[in-house]
Amino acid sequence: MLRLLRRLWQPRRPLFWLWIAFNLLSAGFGWALRLPGLTETALVLFTALALANVVAALAVLWALLRAPAPAAPHAAGQ
Repeated sequence: MLRLLRRLWQPRRPLFWLWIAFNLLSAGFGWALRLPGLTETALVLFTALALANVVAALAVLWALLRAPAPAAPHAAGQ
């Protein structure tokens, strides 16, 4: 499990921040889909955008998992 987290936690890589942005967008789409009075057209549009967001986030996640894990940090005295 720790090895998987190390592959995901790569804040120096732009893909990591793109993945974070997709997750924030997912929360936004979830909120937008729950708005009262949403027209049917808007509901279909937000649903399509949310599904495209999921596919893009999974593609970025897959790229992060395939990337080599960052090197373990060394102690300052070594």
